[in-house]
Amino acid sequence: MPNPKPLLPEAARRTAAWCGVLLLVVGVAAVAVWLVVTLKTAVTPVLLALLGTALLGPVYRWLAARGLNRSLAAGLTCAALVAVVGGAGYIVVTALIDTGDEIVASLKDAGQWVVDHFDIGGATRVDDLADNAKKLVEKFGATAAGGLLTGISLVGSLVATGVLALLLTFFFLRDSYRAAHLAHTLAPRGTGDLVEAMGRRAFEAVEGFMRGTTFIALIDAVCITVGLLILRVPGAVGLGALVFVGAYIPYLGAFLSGAVAVLVALADRGLVIALWVLGVVLAVQVLEGHVLQPMIQSRTVQMHPALILITLTAGASVAGLLGMLLAVPLCAAAFGVIGELRDGYGPKGAPPAAPGDGGPGGSSPAGDAGT
Repeated sequence: MPNPKPLLPEAARRTAAWCGVLLLVVGVAAVAVWLVVTLKTAVTPVLLALLGTALLGPVYRWLAARGLNRSLAAGLTCAALVAVVGGAGYIVVTALIDTGDEIVASLKDAGQWVVDHFDIGGATRVDDLADNAKKLVEKFGATAAGGLLTGISLVGSLVATGVLALLLTFFFLRDSYRAAHLAHTLAPRGTGDLVEAMGRRAFEAVEGFMRGTTFIALIDAVCITVGLLILRVPGAVGLGALVFVGAYIPYLGAFLSGAVAVLVALADRGLVIALWVLGVVLAVQVLEGHVLQPMIQSRTVQMHPALILITLTAGASVAGLLGMLLAVPLCAAAFGVIGELRDGYGPKGAPPAAPGDGGPGGSSPAGDAGT
């Protein structure tokens, strides 16, 4: 008896199969995002702790290699984190408070200069625009808050999130050696090595992003601050602190902080100095894009700028500023997992080799992620 002829041609059946896979992946991703948003109070400290663990992993492993007890090494690492973040935060906040009024006044003058020289119709005074914007923000804030949050409760929530993230960072560092066993225990039979390798690759991507971004942000902030001091732009230290913080939001943060520096120079020192500041900012960005990024982040997952901008937009729509800060490292981790799957199930279909020990006592980057 002859075989029945397929109802659809081969190409149509393959397309339908891929569409089904795509719908399944999108559905799973949508459910995951919904769960994250719903449980954001618990998820946010975990994600912040993973980023802190990625940044502090080398310090912890260095202390553990010197023979320190795991708990003591993790405690000293977290203490160093509190000292560094607290000191940097104090410097940034102090610089912005000391020069904030001057920067805001310069920005207002720059806006008025743009209105006057380009004859923008309908915008008579920047002060009026600023007052209207302030009223709009206050009205929106009153509507959005609606008695649900007060200043004290907001500060308390931020402090509680920070403390919980710090405690989780301590446990992630101390118990990282158990992650490989946990991956093999939770994974389906026969996939333990692959799950462990995926965790290692994902955490290596996040670790490289955090270390590289911090180092690049420091270099950018120092270079731009020195340039602003040489050009005698007001609020140079505060603008440099703004550049450092903005560097954790790729492309968009650098653009905004650089634009603020140029506008401040335009208002206070004139067009010529503003052009010099623009040259300094562009030179630093060229240095970052052609020298620092290839040298520092060459071993991490590289993403196209368009993909980064889309990721930032998606993160902002889901969780605002926090989503923008977390979007790129999470996307880098996802690309690391995809890369491991591609390597593990390549043309030959050979399973990935079991990775070696990544640190003292079984500690490894993926161990931190699995924890």
